[in-house]
Amino acid sequence: MVRFAVVRHAPTEWNAIGRVQGRTDIPLSEAGRELAAGWSLPADLAEFRAIASPLARTMETALLLLGRTAVTDERLVEMDWAVWEGRELPDLRAELGDLMVAWEAEGLDFRAPGGESPRDVQGRLAPLLAEVARAARPTLAVTHKGVIRALYALATGWDMTDKPAEKLRDDCVHVFTLSAEGAPAVDRLNLPLGKRGNR
Repeated sequence: MVRFAVVRHAPTEWNAIGRVQGRTDIPLSEAGRELAAGWSLPADLAEFRAIASPLARTMETALLLLGRTAVTDERLVEMDWAVWEGRELPDLRAELGDLMVAWEAEGLDFRAPGGESPRDVQGRLAPLLAEVARAARPTLAVTHKGVIRALYALATGWDMTDKPAEKLRDDCVHVFTLSAEGAPAVDRLNLPLGKRGNR
């Protein structure tokens, strides 16, 4: 089996105010850049091949974390929130009321109008995971919260209608193993990204 590790990008200004980003190409905030510049991977992951979502916030996080540019892969881009991008979730809940509650109850099939569902994200991740498995090359992906949650759901069978069995923390790396066909399984979750001075 081959290992596949994922890291969420460092914070942006939109993260700080709770605005839905999706595929909107928002750069890291100054605080996010400072945070990512201080991160260090666990030693056993440091030589993994690096890939990243093509959005600015993930590319910049990868460069600051790894000291090198990562190869981009469109399949790692954040879930498409379509017309809801740029909106704040509390405002959407207040505006849509019970309809929003009903949509959220759909779990893996929840989607913004015209956007993607977590199940759609799993569909585009699966070929990538199969390619990594065939190459048998340990890989680190710098990506987005929606992608990481979809991967975790794929690995555990979580249907997203309630809270996950284990909270996936930011500022951490999550490690999965892939079968020969690319099916993911949880290896280790929530490994802290150490301080750069402690390498």
